[in-house]
Amino acid sequence: MAELMATMVVGPLLSMVKEKASSYLLHQYKVMEGMEEQHEILKRKLPAILDVITDAEEQAAKHREGAKAWLEELQKVAYQANDVFDEFKYEALRRKAKAKGHYKKLGSMDVIKLIPTHNRIVFRYRMGNKLSMILNAIEVLITEMNAFRFEFRPEPPISSMKWRKADSKISDLSMDIANKSRKEDKQEIINTLLDQASNGDLTVLPIVGIGGMGKTTLAQLIYNDPKIQKHFQLLRWVCVSDNFDVDLLAKSIIRKEKSANTDTEKSPLDELKEAVSGQRHLLVLDDVWNREASKWEALKSYLQHGGSGSAVLTTTRDRAVARLMAPNQEPYDLKSLNESFIKEIIERSAFSSQQERPPELLKMVGDIAKRCSGSPLAATALGSTLRMKTTKKEWGAAIDQKLF
Repeated sequence: MAELMATMVVGPLLSMVKEKASSYLLHQYKVMEGMEEQHEILKRKLPAILDVITDAEEQAAKHREGAKAWLEELQKVAYQANDVFDEFKYEALRRKAKAKGHYKKLGSMDVIKLIPTHNRIVFRYRMGNKLSMILNAIEVLITEMNAFRFEFRPEPPISSMKWRKADSKISDLSMDIANKSRKEDKQEIINTLLDQASNGDLTVLPIVGIGGMGKTTLAQLIYNDPKIQKHFQLLRWVCVSDNFDVDLLAKSIIRKEKSANTDTEKSPLDELKEAVSGQRHLLVLDDVWNREASKWEALKSYLQHGGSGSAVLTTTRDRAVARLMAPNQEPYDLKSLNESFIKEIIERSAFSSQQERPPELLKMVGDIAKRCSGSPLAATALGSTLRMKTTKKEWGAAIDQKLF
């Protein structure tokens, strides 16, 4: 039952992806340059899927395995798409900040730390591949959707007068909750990393958890902690996903992109070895899926030339990946959030201010929080969807229609 409830958040999650894909920032700062056609196709496909979500969830609730499997795959793709459009958003904000002559912060995360590669050609190539993968997966899901003949049930449009004003500081508020809700997790991992100061071997610590539990957010909190920033002489952040190309990863780590005409006798791995040699470094490899031990061992052999106390912090949904990367280290299992924090996330996402929190709606938050299975991403998605609904009747209808 809990597994089924987890798939019930896919509608709000997909709605959030649709909203991010339509953000004016993407167009204003041309982060979709060279990907315009794929972008437009995706924006047309998402509403078609959203129109059948309610029926698909009802079919899954009746224990129809095909519908359940389809929803689970859709949820996986929606999480991936959400991550991809977050990367587009961060790049847009970086370009906005650069255009104004300074770098702003996203919560406590410095944009320049989150985006290690600022070369626009490299960014376009990397993100174009990710967007193509998302679009291909969406095409398969739509083909299966038509085969299942899910019933179209588009939600009636809500009067524009009922829309709440968006709170531009929602990211800062979410970061505030993350700092509180993951305080113990953060401190435990920081202590583990700092305790390895005299260890001559490379420490590899995987953070493992299902999608939406906040692995990346936790890693960002750790990476930007003052004690970590002071302790390590060299810090690097690389989003890996499914492309574990050793040479490209080495280039990303050393933050040195070369044009095709550049001639050098050193390989990227040799330059990586030179960059980390003798320095206590922390490398974050975010969202790792690679199960090819030879690739990881090749990269690790060069990272081991760092100074004592050097470490790799990695996030993954796959326990097999964690075992491959750190066979002698117990991975850090990221548990679901306490329900009180889930409620806080929903409230902050659903309401624009303390003055706009009707008591009759607040009473419903607790029941909704139970349906999130401790996932902060699900809570954010649900809260963002409820932000468009201003009455008890609208909230109740969303629950009755199994929107969650």
